[in-house]
Amino acid sequence: MLTRNCFSLLLWVLFDGGLLTPLHPEPQQTLEAEPRDNVVPVPGRRSSVQRVKRGWVWNQFFVLEEYMGSEPQYVGKLHSDLDKGVGTVKYTLSGDGAGTVFTIDETTGDIHAIRSLDREEKPFYTLRAQAVDVDTKKPLEPESEFIIKVQDINDNEPKFLDGPYVASVPEMSPVGAYVLQVKATDADDPTYGNSARVVYSILQGQPYFSIDPKTGVIRTALPNMDREVKEQYQVLIQAKDMGGQLGGLAGTTTVNITLTDVNDNPPRFPKSIFHLKVPESSHVGSAIGRIRAVDPDFGKNAEIEYNIVPGDGGNLFDITTDENTQEGVIKLKKPLDFETKKAYTFKVEASNLHLDHRFHSVGPFKDTATVKINVLDMDEPPVFSKPMYTMEVYEDTPVGTIIGAVTAQDLDAGSSSVRYFVDWKNDVDSYFTIDATEGTIATNELLDRESTAQYNFSIIASKVSNPLLTSKVNVIINVLDVNEFPPEISVPYETSVCENAKPGQVIQTVTAADKDLSPAGQRFSFRLSPEASNKPNFTVHDYRNNTAGIETRRNGYNRRQQELYFLPVVIEDSSYPVQSSTNTMTIRVCRCDSDGTILSCNVEAIFLPVGLSTGALIAILLCIVILLVIVVLYVALRRQKKKDTLMTSKEDIRDNVIHYDDEGGGEEDTQAFDIGALRNPKVIEDNKMRRDIKPDTFCFPRQRPPVEDNTDIRDFINQRLQENDVDPTAPPYDSLATYAYEGNGSVAESLSSIESLTTEADQDYDYLSDWGPRFKILADMFGEEESYNPDKVT
Repeated sequence: MLTRNCFSLLLWVLFDGGLLTPLHPEPQQTLEAEPRDNVVPVPGRRSSVQRVKRGWVWNQFFVLEEYMGSEPQYVGKLHSDLDKGVGTVKYTLSGDGAGTVFTIDETTGDIHAIRSLDREEKPFYTLRAQAVDVDTKKPLEPESEFIIKVQDINDNEPKFLDGPYVASVPEMSPVGAYVLQVKATDADDPTYGNSARVVYSILQGQPYFSIDPKTGVIRTALPNMDREVKEQYQVLIQAKDMGGQLGGLAGTTTVNITLTDVNDNPPRFPKSIFHLKVPESSHVGSAIGRIRAVDPDFGKNAEIEYNIVPGDGGNLFDITTDENTQEGVIKLKKPLDFETKKAYTFKVEASNLHLDHRFHSVGPFKDTATVKINVLDMDEPPVFSKPMYTMEVYEDTPVGTIIGAVTAQDLDAGSSSVRYFVDWKNDVDSYFTIDATEGTIATNELLDRESTAQYNFSIIASKVSNPLLTSKVNVIINVLDVNEFPPEISVPYETSVCENAKPGQVIQTVTAADKDLSPAGQRFSFRLSPEASNKPNFTVHDYRNNTAGIETRRNGYNRRQQELYFLPVVIEDSSYPVQSSTNTMTIRVCRCDSDGTILSCNVEAIFLPVGLSTGALIAILLCIVILLVIVVLYVALRRQKKKDTLMTSKEDIRDNVIHYDDEGGGEEDTQAFDIGALRNPKVIEDNKMRRDIKPDTFCFPRQRPPVEDNTDIRDFINQRLQENDVDPTAPPYDSLATYAYEGNGSVAESLSSIESLTTEADQDYDYLSDWGPRFKILADMFGEEESYNPDKVT
């Protein structure tokens, strides 16, 4: 042992040129210290002719982990050349674990580990050593650093940090299919020996699976493993260090492997025939039975589609798949009737929706079964002969009139009588009654189509043997129209005609409307009323398609003469009894351009100049207004002068009446004469002569009896009237002579017959007929009776 240590010390001296420079780790060197008196020449970095004495002599130290001896574990020895062995040198130790883990003999320099070490906890310790003079306490050498490594032993087993594992692999997989890779970790030093070299093996799970000893990859070991036979597998995996050799430490984990499903099994019916019993009263669309095919697969691979094979019953039944139970639900498509057919037989096919092409060679993935359905006889309600009844009746039909009937029968084997009644829901149902035995429907009240055109109610039929069994049918009754209302012209009632219209020109097309419900083929006829047939203005042309045209019969119309025309049109319908009405249309004369476009229909527009701008029109109007003001002022001044000349006395009552040649202000005009003079007769001169016109012969004044005070004005006027009536010399100088001529400003000119140049017989009163129906009587009084000509149109 001493020889080996000396050799190690020699190698250390050769590879290190410094006195206190530590050596690099040499894993094969021993743990003991070198001999004390050893002077080694230093090659390399220093000159070959120099000779250096070393102060420290040591190697890299190692200590075994998990030391369990009773004595402290010897690590190594430190020695200085200055130490002569006489006790003058003291050795000190500091750094990691100094004093707690490692101790040093101050005199000899021996280092010991005083407790067990764990490499996995701390793999090495860095310490510092120094030689100190005992007497002076001064360091003899500079402090130097060295390392104590903990040498690994196999004290940790491999561990599966991610275990236990869960994996899956499809069923029917081939041998060698990949399943999962596991990994174990060993805390020992992988660089020292085989303590961390792990080997994998299967302790449980053979012969189904295998594992690669180096990589830990698990694969299938048997072909065609069937999920339907066994779905879950638990595999026990072992990881052992020391390369799997005897004495190595081992760790285990479990891997739970599940075989996932593939569609490798077709659906199969557990039996070939299914028997179902269905009541004939089952409703259409209801489920009448269930059948099921078994598929050992799972999930979507077990989804089954059911179909009825074409044949008997295919049009009466339908089948769907219940997504939750994968059962075939048979439903009724049409009602069943025990009396018609008592049994049905058909086939149902079950097949998978999701197929796997790898298993087509196994066979068809479908199965077929037979379904037999027996119809059960049930006590059913009566059945109406029609699903709905429609009837018609004329309005105002007498109460009690039969308008139709409904019929229901009991189709069961023991036929029962049927009773009918109305399903009362509202007041409308009270308009009709039904015979409980015969089913005839009659009116119960008078019907009015204009009030209600259609009635809708229900009739209920029940079996006498079982009144609880009822059926219902809907009845619609349409009320037919009786011609009650005459037709009328549809809007518009007013139209227009151009002043430059030509004879035969259509100015308006009219249509008719009837409040009655017009049946198919209803026609309306149009014509002029008899009183308008002899007027040469307009006519009505019936187009015989329920429309008519208003046509002109004159060559031009004048708004100045007549602005409005009233045309009575007679309209008749073709129903029974025939109804007719006379409708008056208003025709307005308008000013139009050469194309017939209406420019204006207002009367004021007659007097407006054509082609003038707005400014010019305003200027003209202002001029007219100024001229009117001047004329009014002139007339007012002239009247004032005339009044001053004629009115010499305010007490002369006759002057105010005789010379009053304008239209005065009425009762409120108090300036024309003094009303007080009339109420005080005493102010009248007894012998005052009339001053308006001088008589041809002198007339002596008449003696008038005095009038008493407070005589009523009526008596006074009557007295004066009698005096003038009995006086033969009094000329007719009364107020009528004053109003015989109204002046030049009247459009109607004079109303007096004194200045008329023609006789009454020469007057033409035909224009009164154009003024409309309101002047019809006046026109008949003054007009001449013309002979009626049916071919002549107005």
